[in-house]
Amino acid sequence: MDGELVVLRPLTDAELPALRPMLADPEVARLTGTQGAAPDEDRLRAWYRTRIGQDDRLDLAVFERASGACVGEAVLNDWNGPNESCSFRIALVPAAHGRGLGTEATRLICGYGFEKLGLHRISLEVYAFNPRARRAYEKAGFVAEGVLRDALLWEGEWVDTEVMSILAPEWERHRGRPSEG
Repeated sequence: MDGELVVLRPLTDAELPALRPMLADPEVARLTGTQGAAPDEDRLRAWYRTRIGQDDRLDLAVFERASGACVGEAVLNDWNGPNESCSFRIALVPAAHGRGLGTEATRLICGYGFEKLGLHRISLEVYAFNPRARRAYEKAGFVAEGVLRDALLWEGEWVDTEVMSILAPEWERHRGRPSEG
């Protein structure tokens, strides 16, 4: 999947060195709610080797078009075939934040989900302390559905999680650009 800023390709263990800063960054861990120590190199490599060929999820590497560098991953997971729905998540290396790469990657993978996979609904969860991600999701057409109160215990503090989704009819109307549609 090619965009103006990013290219999405199947995620493999070859991307692990480029993703290491994301996996080791305390702020990325906080924003994604990832608790505990990062898995060791062997476990990570084994995990990334199994990403291609999964029939219940789609794991894609995000490459910055200008530099050719792998800057993150975008994933459709928790596939629910009977309900034509799945969940979405994205994570970028710290150097890629704030440049529109995540928004475009979100649009690309959602477009693929709706237009190629025939999904009806794509949902996500975003923590209250991550307004930057919430704004990127809104720019791509996600709509707030509700709040899961005290869903994450982070460093002794309870944090709410907002549930957001985008539906196929909404995608059809604005193609991930609600302010233009």
